[in-house]
Amino acid sequence: MGRDYAKLLGGSGGRLVLSLAYFTAIANVLTVSDFGLFATASATGIVLSRIAGLGFVSPLYRAATRKPHLVGIYTAGLLAAFALSLPLVALGGALFFLGVFAGDMGAAPFAAIVAAEVVCWRALEVVCIVNNGMNRFGRASVLVVAGTGAKALAALLFAATAGREGGLAAWSLFYLAANGTAALGGIALLYPRQRLRWRPALYRRRAADSFAVAGAEVLFYLQSELDKLLVLSLGGPHVAGLYAMLMRLVDLTALPVRSFNMMAVQALMRRPDRLDSWRVRWGVEAGIALVSAGGLAALGLVLHVRPTLLGANVADAAPLVLMALLVPAFRNLVEYEGELLYARGRTGVRATVLAFLTVMKGGLLTLVLQGGEAAGDTAWVLGLNGVFAALWLASAMSTYMALDMRRAPVARPA
Repeated sequence: MGRDYAKLLGGSGGRLVLSLAYFTAIANVLTVSDFGLFATASATGIVLSRIAGLGFVSPLYRAATRKPHLVGIYTAGLLAAFALSLPLVALGGALFFLGVFAGDMGAAPFAAIVAAEVVCWRALEVVCIVNNGMNRFGRASVLVVAGTGAKALAALLFAATAGREGGLAAWSLFYLAANGTAALGGIALLYPRQRLRWRPALYRRRAADSFAVAGAEVLFYLQSELDKLLVLSLGGPHVAGLYAMLMRLVDLTALPVRSFNMMAVQALMRRPDRLDSWRVRWGVEAGIALVSAGGLAALGLVLHVRPTLLGANVADAAPLVLMALLVPAFRNLVEYEGELLYARGRTGVRATVLAFLTVMKGGLLTLVLQGGEAAGDTAWVLGLNGVFAALWLASAMSTYMALDMRRAPVARPA
């Protein structure tokens, strides 16, 4: 397991470097307002990408983990589910655009950014998920790094050609092309070569679990990305840009933690008793919190000494980084606890917990953002630590109560 995690961590390290280059390039070429709109549209696409496929990625992953010879059957099911879900994705995108983005950005750039996330990046994620399930961690890591590298290269090309003159409309096309190229390359080179076989009886037996996973995934990413939508709605594009820069730096600290989460899920699917001990539970949580907060602290100290290290636009958000020191710790722990419920087959409970967290986060963020308007950026950034602490407390209590109530059998692919 240590060698497998090292492979994943190596991929995370490469992705971290490329993500930083990508973020620096695009955050300093777009205006702060345009960057806020792009980040929020991208977040919307990530939420909608969890509707695409109706959760059928879950049985595909379980098949790859336990019975890899069934990958062709479940891939056919995923393709059918994706086609069926596209009208729902389109409807959701239209509602988000009319409710949040209309008046601030055009429909065409919004559609291009959403398509890049829903169709292209999600397809690349599926290739990674299947390879991880089959213990091909090196391939999955290479693909993630290559996908991030494609976006970084697109950002550099955009900066060298279209730049500020092209604006958000031009960047959306670069972004779509980069994601599409990465997805096609991943499918052609790294997806398992198995004949697609149609087995409706198997799909029907997995439908309930798939829908529960889809609902939980939508709720997880909605509560994870809800802050960007709220900041844009309440504070406008400029404040949304500052917030997006801050949270992008927070996201960078989560890359090694997400590799650990994936390994933990696979371990629990094979041995559900691994986390029965409270000592182990709190030890793992403390480790995740320390790594997450330590990463942001290191980055914040560097930016405190050299605020313009990542460019003039990012320098506006640099003083806010250390004020959000606890945000990555609590945020990553909520994500980890959601993965625990998935690993133990508690998809319905996971969806319920995430629904509660979504409502809770929306209410707390609204209070913090509205209360911080008069006091300036410092007040609402400091308030974020309290918001994410409350979310973690609610998540931890719900997760461990659910795990201890009964040991749920993990669904097995046929």
